[in-house]
Amino acid sequence: MKLTILGGGGFRVPLVYGALLTDRAEGRVTEVVLHDLDAGRLSAVARVLAEQAAGVPGAPAVTATTDLDEALTGADFVFSAIRVGGLEGRANDERVALAEGVLGQETVGAGGIAYGLRTVPVAVDIARRVARLAPDAWVINFTNPAGLVTEAMSRHLGDRVIGICDSPVGLGRRIARVLGGNPKEAWIDYVGLNHLGWVRGLHIEGRDELPRLLADPDLLGSFEEGKLFGVDWLQSLGAIPNEYLHYYYFNREAVRAYQQAERTRGAFLRDQQAHFYEAVTDPGARALDVWDRTRAEREATYMAENRETAGAGERDADDLSGGYEKVALALMRAIARDERTTLILNVRNRSTLSALDGEAVIEVPCLVDANGAHPVAVAPLPDHATGLVCAVKAVEREVLAAAESGSRTTAVKAFALHPLVDSVNVARRLVEGYTEVHPGLAYLK
Repeated sequence: MKLTILGGGGFRVPLVYGALLTDRAEGRVTEVVLHDLDAGRLSAVARVLAEQAAGVPGAPAVTATTDLDEALTGADFVFSAIRVGGLEGRANDERVALAEGVLGQETVGAGGIAYGLRTVPVAVDIARRVARLAPDAWVINFTNPAGLVTEAMSRHLGDRVIGICDSPVGLGRRIARVLGGNPKEAWIDYVGLNHLGWVRGLHIEGRDELPRLLADPDLLGSFEEGKLFGVDWLQSLGAIPNEYLHYYYFNREAVRAYQQAERTRGAFLRDQQAHFYEAVTDPGARALDVWDRTRAEREATYMAENRETAGAGERDADDLSGGYEKVALALMRAIARDERTTLILNVRNRSTLSALDGEAVIEVPCLVDANGAHPVAVAPLPDHATGLVCAVKAVEREVLAAAESGSRTTAVKAFALHPLVDSVNVARRLVEGYTEVHPGLAYLK
């Protein structure tokens, strides 16, 4: 099988390739094509992958190209992990928003809207090319904002595009672990949008063990989300929220922490990865070792400002292993080999959540087989969660409308309607600021 990775010069591509190297069954990926607009980044990542594959019998062959049509033609799976505007764009997203006193995180609030506005047109172009050049391919999208981008692509690819995220998997794993269960055997009752969901139950051997966790303050406060949100708040919710909901529930504290930080997360990653790509060009360097060290630092500093605000301390060692590559591989395996499994994915709603229409992309447990991902019926969300989900989905729809029409007025509306943007005037200044720093937003008139 041929797997095409868009954003193939990206830092996390070795995670995907490393997962492929452990997959020895029949019907596996045999060819990996890396596509990126930056030939230098492609060369650096290809070098890391070559060191990963050294001594591994039957390792998937790797080729690299800057020609998108060449990369897509004949693909069985397309993994989309592009970053329109690069990490400099992310740093600008954060800087412009924080100057207005609002959150600039890449998927949440003003930063997520800016990222979506410049990413959706590119993602739509990719979807149209896939439909023309590889109509039987499955697209696995990890490009952020993952739910929004998946919904944009689904308008051209239908159910053949599926969004993935490792946040729900990591959350479920932590809850199962603290409850003494096997994460691989637990059923996670999770529902919401990407980076906006809640675990409402965790079933081990058919029994929901979440009430036991919520009733035990010591147990509840012993893992990442308990430390991040606080025991009292989790007990009030009666659920465990995705870590990204910290930006909503503790928005003022998060904004203050980001404003006071020496560098924003995007600026940190921009500088860190620039050093990585430069270091890998040294002929005497062992590229895989350089990548491993850089990745460890990246994972250890994830959401550091939020944890500092909450007094949550350092991340647990068990939470530093990533996970999205495992979700991607499990999804590909289930479809390609018809090995049925259950995964939390971003898919079209159909009739799963009654508060949203059938075309809205949501994040829920899905049964996966050769015919794709099928969302599992879930109970309705409580009112507070329904209100937030509907508000953010409305914003996503305005982003899609602005990207399709090129309407600056609609872009302002998208910012102004977001729960974390507190003024129409702020929304107008955000659009002005973002169009000044992002060439990719020149289409807004």
